[in-house]
Amino acid sequence: MDLQLKGSNVLITGGTRGIGKAIALMLQQEGANVSVTGRRKEAAEAFQQAHEGIQVYTLDVMNPEERAQLVEQYMSDYGTIDVLVNNVGGSSGSTTQETDLEQFREAFEFNYFQAVDFSKRFASHMVRKESGAIINIASVYGRESGGLVTYNNAKAALISFSKSLSNELIPHGVRVNCIAPGSVFHSDGVWDQRMKENESSVQNFIFNEIPANRLGTPEEIANVVTFLASEKSSWIVGACLTVDGGQSRMNH
Repeated sequence: MDLQLKGSNVLITGGTRGIGKAIALMLQQEGANVSVTGRRKEAAEAFQQAHEGIQVYTLDVMNPEERAQLVEQYMSDYGTIDVLVNNVGGSSGSTTQETDLEQFREAFEFNYFQAVDFSKRFASHMVRKESGAIINIASVYGRESGGLVTYNNAKAALISFSKSLSNELIPHGVRVNCIAPGSVFHSDGVWDQRMKENESSVQNFIFNEIPANRLGTPEEIANVVTFLASEKSSWIVGACLTVDGGQSRMNH
């Protein structure tokens, strides 16, 4: 299937590893002009050398000034943006009672507010040309409890924001959707670390929690992102697609 993404200008935040990297490589295969953001200069340079044709912007997404500078630089470099994928995220903290309030704030800054800021800034350019797609990477734990409470809360907010923004932007030709991945394995990721620390515990988790009996792959998330980025998904608006091998309990 030709997804008609050739020549599209795409930006993926947190695109140098894991799910973001898989999204970047798949969209590049579709012929898109792909750019990613990374936080560490060394990792960004290594990614740039390994993947010719993908532009890497280095910044701290927690810094509002650097976010504003990135948007300005990106629009200067490309002139337009067709697809924004807000992929940056991560978890921290412990139980509610054992987690400082400041960690809740940090989780929202990292998983939610930066995505809101990028969406608002780039949406204005998409609205101007009356086309575009914004895809936010949330989590199954944003739809139900399961991960760390700070992460659950921030991803739940991101899902709600995606729906609200979609209603605002679709009259202007801009589609907003989100994806709720389940547990995904990639090298140097959380599940890789857990597997090295206690493989039997991970196997028990898979057996008890994932009907597909395995962890997901970054490419399986990237497949769905690529579809949502294309006009083939033109009637999907304000959705949160669960991609989890049956892990979610929402329909149980």
